[in-house]
Amino acid sequence: MQLEPYLFFHGKCEEALNFYKKCLGGEITSINRFAGSPMESDVDAAFRDKVMHASFVADGVQFMASDGRPGAPPDGEDDIALSLATSDPAEGERVFNALAEGGQVTMPLSDVFWGGRFGSLTDRYGVQWMVSVHG
Repeated sequence: MQLEPYLFFHGKCEEALNFYKKCLGGEITSINRFAGSPMESDVDAAFRDKVMHASFVADGVQFMASDGRPGAPPDGEDDIALSLATSDPAEGERVFNALAEGGQVTMPLSDVFWGGRFGSLTDRYGVQWMVSVHG
């Protein structure tokens, strides 16, 4: 299993990624926008060009990022989540259910349009988790 931080930039994700690229000498390895995704119709037209998901890599640094949910202002409480990735479906299910015990599931672990399975939750200690099972 692999652990990566997931950062939310509330409408300034691309700007932040370019800043970190300059500072850390890294690169944006993938960037997906709401436009063209199955969620395109769920967001306001002004938010469709925002970053739904991106990955960043530099020497010794790796994280994922997003503009987050439309209309969600930065509050410092939900700007970072921890993302766990595995290729073992049973392990992904076990870890998701264990972390969810006593917490709150925000998206059940289920099949997703980009492939594999994905779910998110806040554990009993207030830590946000994302679990991805790659097929």
